[in-house]
Amino acid sequence: MHTPRPRLSTAAALLACCALLLGAAPARAAQVLRNLVAIEGVRDNPLVGYGLVVGLNGSGDSTQVKFASQSVINMLKQFGVKVPDGTDAKSKNVATVMVSAIFPPGYRRGQNIDVTVSSLGDAKSLRGGALLLTPLRAADNEVYALAQGNVVVGGLAAAGRSGSSVTVNTPTSGRIPSGAAIEREIGTDFATRPTIRLSLRHPHFQTATNIVDSINKRFGQIATTSDATSIDVVAPDNPTQRVAFMAKLESLSIDVGDDSPKVVFNSRTGTVVIAEGLRVRAAAVTHGSLKVVISESSKVSQPAPFSQGQTTTTPQSNVSVDQGSGQMFKWPAGAKLQTIIDTVNSLGASPDDIMAILQALDQAGAIEGELIVI
Repeated sequence: MHTPRPRLSTAAALLACCALLLGAAPARAAQVLRNLVAIEGVRDNPLVGYGLVVGLNGSGDSTQVKFASQSVINMLKQFGVKVPDGTDAKSKNVATVMVSAIFPPGYRRGQNIDVTVSSLGDAKSLRGGALLLTPLRAADNEVYALAQGNVVVGGLAAAGRSGSSVTVNTPTSGRIPSGAAIEREIGTDFATRPTIRLSLRHPHFQTATNIVDSINKRFGQIATTSDATSIDVVAPDNPTQRVAFMAKLESLSIDVGDDSPKVVFNSRTGTVVIAEGLRVRAAAVTHGSLKVVISESSKVSQPAPFSQGQTTTTPQSNVSVDQGSGQMFKWPAGAKLQTIIDTVNSLGASPDDIMAILQALDQAGAIEGELIVI
């Protein structure tokens, strides 16, 4: 006869999965260098611009958006169309948008990049619209690319005459694949500097030391470091040789230094992540809930027949307090992740309960690790 297994709570199931995944993976595995560092002088640059999307089927900005009308008038003036002073160019087929893009490192003039178009006014949808020629500027206010093209929108909005509407995803934002052409290159000293600087994504003294040792063991004494954040590497002067050298350098296998184990939880979503290696000191914990319920009702009093009285309503309140069933449990000194998960699962604790317990343990100094709240 088959006996059904008891169901785990959502929090218990999530924690159990984390335990299995963390238990199956090695404590600290080696990683390739490209995943650990960023190369100074080789990075993305953000671009942004202000433009107009036209060709909308009445779903553009309303007359309440004054700068939309001004933008249309200014655009018409550039094409020699004179608009009388004080005229309000009302057109629901136009939407003001902000255009953003990322300038990848090393891109040359004439290459294309993707752009994102986002509504700036109160347009209902950008579906079916086309972006007019828009200059994209960097932080130095110089134009580096020109964007134009048909906007691809993944969202949908529809409304009926009765006022009911349906919205799928976000119809006021879209993309234009290869929608901007590079017009100016961003200079870099990557090919001219005698050394290449590697910046660690997560600064760590042991990781920086391991990177220097691995590079010097493979290529000779060419790498040095003065802190836990960056490593300077002497590179060939010839550009072709430097590129080939960087390809070999990025593929090096590096042993990552051990970090302090962390507990990360998101108070908005209830997500709790406990890293492998977390330990707790001996501690006794009790966790209960106090519930206060206030219910309001009204009592109607009717006068006697022919008494010429009036009907009155009397409010009534009912207040009840439930302290819940607080439970106490104890972790032994040096308890590991699996012990913590087993104990919490046995209580059927929710993510909110886990957050409260971990915060209390951290305040008591019982967690041998770092508690991070995001």
